[in-house]
Amino acid sequence: MTGSDNGLYVGRRSVLAGVAGLLGAAALPAAAAHADPKELPNGGAPKGRYPSNWPELQPYGLADTRVDLWPRDDNSFILPLELRPRDEELGRVWMRDTYVNCFDVGGRPVYVATGTTRVPGLEAAAPWNDGIFVWTATSLHGPWKLADTTGIRPDAEKGKVWSPEFAGENRPGRTVVAPWQEYWYDDQFGKRGNAWAPEVHYFRGKWYIVACMGDHSQKVGSFMLVSEGGVEGPYRLVQGNYDKPFGDSFIGGPAFIKPGAYHHIDGGLYSEGDEAWLVLHNNLYAKFRDDMEDIIPTTNLPKFQQTPYTPEPYLEGAYVFKYGGKYYLIHAAWDRSSVNADGSTRYAYDTAAAGRVQYQYDAIIAVADSFEGPYSKRWTLGVGAGHNNIFVDRSGQLWATFFRNPNFGYWADPSRIGDAAVPGVVRLEWTGPEGNRLYVARRNPGHSKD
Repeated sequence: MTGSDNGLYVGRRSVLAGVAGLLGAAALPAAAAHADPKELPNGGAPKGRYPSNWPELQPYGLADTRVDLWPRDDNSFILPLELRPRDEELGRVWMRDTYVNCFDVGGRPVYVATGTTRVPGLEAAAPWNDGIFVWTATSLHGPWKLADTTGIRPDAEKGKVWSPEFAGENRPGRTVVAPWQEYWYDDQFGKRGNAWAPEVHYFRGKWYIVACMGDHSQKVGSFMLVSEGGVEGPYRLVQGNYDKPFGDSFIGGPAFIKPGAYHHIDGGLYSEGDEAWLVLHNNLYAKFRDDMEDIIPTTNLPKFQQTPYTPEPYLEGAYVFKYGGKYYLIHAAWDRSSVNADGSTRYAYDTAAAGRVQYQYDAIIAVADSFEGPYSKRWTLGVGAGHNNIFVDRSGQLWATFFRNPNFGYWADPSRIGDAAVPGVVRLEWTGPEGNRLYVARRNPGHSKD
């Protein structure tokens, strides 16, 4: 293990810690690595002691709603991101699908944040938004500044690294915005086209953004951009997305989506060494070609070997993270409340049905010895922390992101909606090499011997 004087632990191998990538500044000579717990002092836990695993809830599929698994004032905070003109009235950045990561840049920590944002005048990031923004900082607590894109587009809004608005930058041999990503119009919604859930990665000396064109786009699905400069860009589209999103189309999504337009959403990138994979919603993956311009074609995309619920509900935001030599597969799932026969409340990752009410948009997680699986039974990582990513800060502390879903459930209540759609981070805890579980930092988890 190597470590800098400022306490940023850097592992020996060049590994992207799951979907969270390894990023660096444009001048970074080689890919750095996130800290691996086996290379941290006692895995980053108190010497000889780790938090304990909680017993599995029975039957399988019940949701753990204990306050210990909520992002709280004692284990989380909202990132103080630099405001854009559109943010000044609200006083903070409105964000869904929050993504944050920490990277070693020439021996110094560099933090990056992005997510799904909305345009002025709309209450959501639909039926259109204006693309992808990126913020950077040298500390998790800030100051957080918009990426300096003024040298690329002096007249454009600072921090906007990609947008359907940039279609005019297309040139022969260099596509920035594909035709299927451009804005379009219809009688039902008017202007349409939105980008979702961006993630920023650094791999083999290049910066990548993996994102998704949303439900109101001409084609819905995941795509990837590659920078020809630093984290601020300029970005272009990879060749495999010139005509369509990654993967094949299938029937899915809301009724207003055109037949044949829906592809697998919420794509992310996972890499180890010199190899990289695309992780797709909600159980598929594909290996990237060596040139990273497309995925390797296959008749049917392979599936993660999971332990599904019975029945399996709708899941989103598939994400893989490696820690302590294990692979963690995270999904977002709605915890739906219903009434048991005895009148008590049942909380479970159920399918939609009459009497089942969306309560919290949770992060659920499973562990395996290999990327493909088989993965263990799932457990609740964090209440209301769905559609997130996990990263390691400069000191080796684990964090996850959250955003508080404003569409339905607990955070959609009129009394709470003002605190929804936030760029939040919550501290995590690892139960050690025997327990191999990750949880939101609990207040009274108990401890076990190493």
